[in-house]
Amino acid sequence: MLLLTRTPAVLNALLRDLPETWTLRNEGENTWRAFDVVGHLIHGERTDWMPRARMVLQFGESQTFEPFDRWGQKRESRDKSLEQLLDEFACLRSDNLSELRALNLRQKDLELRGRHPALGVVTLSELLATWAIHDLTHLHQISRVMAHQYRDAVGPWSGYLGVLQCAGHSSP
Repeated sequence: MLLLTRTPAVLNALLRDLPETWTLRNEGENTWRAFDVVGHLIHGERTDWMPRARMVLQFGESQTFEPFDRWGQKRESRDKSLEQLLDEFACLRSDNLSELRALNLRQKDLELRGRHPALGVVTLSELLATWAIHDLTHLHQISRVMAHQYRDAVGPWSGYLGVLQCAGHSSP
């Protein structure tokens, strides 16, 4: 859970008050900007992690999770600034982690199983671990998208900069 508590501060330190040339550019057609990634994380806070954890605890495998809308942030982020999104994410994450702590989960709870619409049976432990790794995936994505803006500017050093060589591990 410690990693999950740090993501809002990392995003804030990395993105707040940057010019839009850093936050509103992507890697090409059908790719996300840093702005979109923050919106996606907000959408996940609202519709994915804790709602699914509650479903596992309440219904087990008897109810399938709602499919996640991987483009849901488009409508939710409309007309908002990046600063508003960063603040909203921090607040939602804090609320969700408070709720998670209040559940006082024990090992037997973590072994409970739910049903993912595409993956089938998953445990609560796997869901919570995925939440943390999802954060890391998108922090990596933001770094990659931002580095992409300087791919030509670094000239011959590009071959030594792994972030510029990465083909990506997170599709939109």
